[in-house]
Amino acid sequence: MDVYAQDFNVEFKKDDSPLTQADRRAHALIMRRLNELDCTIPVLSEEGRQIPYSERRTWTRFWLVDPVDGTKEFIKKNGEFTVNIAFIEGNYPTIGIIYAPALDVIYFGRNGDAAYKLEHASKAAVPNEEELIRKSIKLPNLKEHSAIRVVASRSHMSQETEAFIKDLEAKHGGIEVVSSGSSLKFCLVAEGKADYYPRYAPTMEWDTGAGQAIVEAAGGTVTRYEDDERFDYNRADLLNGWFLVKGSSA
Repeated sequence: MDVYAQDFNVEFKKDDSPLTQADRRAHALIMRRLNELDCTIPVLSEEGRQIPYSERRTWTRFWLVDPVDGTKEFIKKNGEFTVNIAFIEGNYPTIGIIYAPALDVIYFGRNGDAAYKLEHASKAAVPNEEELIRKSIKLPNLKEHSAIRVVASRSHMSQETEAFIKDLEAKHGGIEVVSSGSSLKFCLVAEGKADYYPRYAPTMEWDTGAGQAIVEAAGGTVTRYEDDERFDYNRADLLNGWFLVKGSSA
């Protein structure tokens, strides 16, 4: 947030994705804290992605981190960027934490347990997990809405996504498109503010792990486009295929 409040320089990686000082500083802090928590658990971070698959393939559990997801939103200063941390066990996310620093909202969930949302997170006194859960809202926090809601990216709206929306319109009538940046799209589905999030465009594993864990903890699903199977992780190619996120009431 110190970087966010200032004028800052933007660099570009080999794939033309933007990079700021905030990405590097967040990466360094998260790596240090996770190693302090348990130095035996490896970490795969977007800003430390050079770990070869020959090493990663032996991992049975690891942290999957995106220090700043939605760098384009960070640069635009619209508040819709997040910090994503997921715990992967047996190729699937079992814990997910997504924090939106500018909004001061944290979403978290654990597979087989539940998902939660905590507003004004930095001001909340939470000395332990029990108090954290007590002060949080359990997800989904369903409120009735007449139209089917589809969340789509402001930065990525493919022809296939448009076709998916038109197909829903043909089946259900009125469709409401909800726009959001970064992994907050997963959070909207987990929260019950959206029913579907079709992502028919490229993402990386660290973009989706935490969001998947939270959606699944809230009763939703994240499935591959090609075979409708549960999305998995720690693949040789860290580039994700297309996927569909469904809320618990979809």
